[in-house]
Amino acid sequence: MEHIEKYRDIIIRVLREWTEVPPAYGEMVDEIIVDREADRYLWMTRGYQQKHKRIHACIVRIDIIDGKLWIQQDNTEGITPDLERYGIPKEHIVLGFHPPDIRPHTGYAVE
Repeated sequence: MEHIEKYRDIIIRVLREWTEVPPAYGEMVDEIIVDREADRYLWMTRGYQQKHKRIHACIVRIDIIDGKLWIQQDNTEGITPDLERYGIPKEHIVLGFHPPDIRPHTGYAVE
């Protein structure tokens, strides 16, 4: 599984690209949290909207499990096209946020 190191680098590159875009509103801070040993990658956001509404949320979570990227959370317009653009094939991406019976219809890996 020599492709794993490449996948790690791609995930971090894509998350950085997304977090470089300033938020449309509110005083938000984006953070990328990386655990290379456990192969967990998070994009978190925190801050305030409308001065008093506290936001603390996971925007994207990606785990590498058995050599495949499991998209556990994706609150973007869709991060998978960017992962594919950098060379991760669809058959190595599992949309884990979909139930198992839906995954065969997504065009991505089932598990």
